[in-house]
Amino acid sequence: MRLLLTLLITLACLPAGAQISPGPLSKAHASLEGTTQCNSCHSFGLGPRTYKCSSCHAEIRQELVNKRGFHANIVKNNVGDQACARCHPEHLGPTFNIVKWEPSHDEFDHRQTGYVLSGAHAKTTCNKCHKAQNISAALRKNIRVKDLNHTYLGMSPECLSCHADEHRGQLNADCARCHNFDSWKPATEFDHARSRYPLTGLHEKIVCNKCHRTLTAIDSKAYVQYTNFPFASCLNCHQDPHRGAFQGTCESCHTTMGWKVVRMSSSFDHNLTNFPLNGGHAKVECSKCHKTSNFKEPVAHALCADCHTPDPHKGQFPTQDCASCHNEDAYKPSLYTVSSHQKSKYPLEGKHASVDCAKCHLPAGEDTQYHVKFAACTDCHKDVHGRQFADAPYLDHCDMCHNVDGFRPSTYTLAKHQESRFHLTGAHVAIPCADCHKPPIGSYPPPPAQYKFATLTCVGCHADPHQGEFTTPAKQDCEVCHSTRSWKDMVAFDHSTTKFPLEGAHRAVTCSECHRPTNLGASARQIVFRGAPTACSGCHEDVHGGQFSKGGPPPECTSCHSVRSWKPSTFDHEARAKFSLKGAHEEVPCADCHKETTAIGGRQVVIYARAPSRCAACHADK
Repeated sequence: MRLLLTLLITLACLPAGAQISPGPLSKAHASLEGTTQCNSCHSFGLGPRTYKCSSCHAEIRQELVNKRGFHANIVKNNVGDQACARCHPEHLGPTFNIVKWEPSHDEFDHRQTGYVLSGAHAKTTCNKCHKAQNISAALRKNIRVKDLNHTYLGMSPECLSCHADEHRGQLNADCARCHNFDSWKPATEFDHARSRYPLTGLHEKIVCNKCHRTLTAIDSKAYVQYTNFPFASCLNCHQDPHRGAFQGTCESCHTTMGWKVVRMSSSFDHNLTNFPLNGGHAKVECSKCHKTSNFKEPVAHALCADCHTPDPHKGQFPTQDCASCHNEDAYKPSLYTVSSHQKSKYPLEGKHASVDCAKCHLPAGEDTQYHVKFAACTDCHKDVHGRQFADAPYLDHCDMCHNVDGFRPSTYTLAKHQESRFHLTGAHVAIPCADCHKPPIGSYPPPPAQYKFATLTCVGCHADPHQGEFTTPAKQDCEVCHSTRSWKDMVAFDHSTTKFPLEGAHRAVTCSECHRPTNLGASARQIVFRGAPTACSGCHEDVHGGQFSKGGPPPECTSCHSVRSWKPSTFDHEARAKFSLKGAHEEVPCADCHKETTAIGGRQVVIYARAPSRCAACHADK
């Protein structure tokens, strides 16, 4: 009993608040300290303990009711004020920070407030926006924090709650209609086409400040004018360059595509003037003729040269009217046709009639020449013959071999060739011209085809197949042996004039049987003529196997044979042999005694010099 009494006395001596409070209040709630004010924040009864936070913090209660802001987002699934203590614990002393940041102040996710920070806003520090001057007057009275620079309440998502109205109330308060969060300029969201004055033509390229001028407000701060512009008429912005010369609107002649792009109004008809616009003139800009904006000023137009200067032909046609070659439809192509050219000093004939004008009148702009020389063909055409016909009798008169119908074929006929220094005879008549008249070999670039030759001998065109065998310092004339009918026509050659006249059977022998190449591998161009052998053994093989050579060269066949024929032999057996044929031997055929054998050199020959002379060699022993 004594212990219980002591405890009661001790408790009676303590302050009443200390007996029931769990601890001292925070600095923000220090005015509510004491047992008599517990019911300011707490509701007492038989049920569970409740809080009365929203009864004082009306600004928070209003956010919860409107379901906007950070608190409405995090306590939406909780009932009453019970959730407040989760972030704002109390009774932890005056030095305890009653606001608890989860996870931290610097890592706070602004999306939980319902206002996402994007663009430049994401880079802005908190105190740039959350400060007293950005809190509207309507919300200030409900915020219990005395220093409004230390609260995150009372902010509005409207741009003008933080930013000054740079347009001074000219435009809608919704800045996002023209701007975005990335930057103030340029106003990427603004589309002038949605305004009351859509921009077209060159207006689209004009910088904004050409129309939207800078004004100065009462506070001396400059701003740009965007409203209250008169734009019903072009003259609201542009001066009248015509000084009242036209009664219609500017749009009746001009468009926004350009001042000089003129469309004639239905009320103005240029054809009623003394110069109707026809052809290409209808497409010419007004300013090309009307140099000033004063359309009442007279414009000279009696002659083409009144406007078209300088003269593009530089006075080549001083007395002629342009209409003789051109019309109003277009300057090109010219109306000067082949028919017109026929009336000039040089009528176009043959292929000249189809030649393009620019081939003779070389295009050089204003320097193009129309009065060109034409007395000689070489005035226009290059001399393809390299002045081979510059001398008499031709004197470069191309028409002696060609005409205007075409350069080829030439009009130089066979009859004309017969009048030249080289008459065509025999096979030469059928030879194409180009076989003889061709560029000399070995020059680059190739020179013109050759028509004049230093020599008219055969070797001037033909290679010498005899390799100079018949060449003498004074003369080389193929016609001594050949004719122009054919190369193999050797009728003109007389073999009797040589050292070896053809007699007897030799007259029937072909040339090639005696005149042949020096060896089997040689070509026909190496046939020997002057050096051909004259001895029988030079052409004929020794069919006697050397029986008559006696160790030296074989004797001439003419001692036994003649050129008329090989058989019969002219051999005189009585005079030249050691064996007389008198008697019965005279009737014996030669072959009965002179028989073939293979005894000499391993080849089969008829034995003559070694024929047997004893009777027993021929006659059997009777």
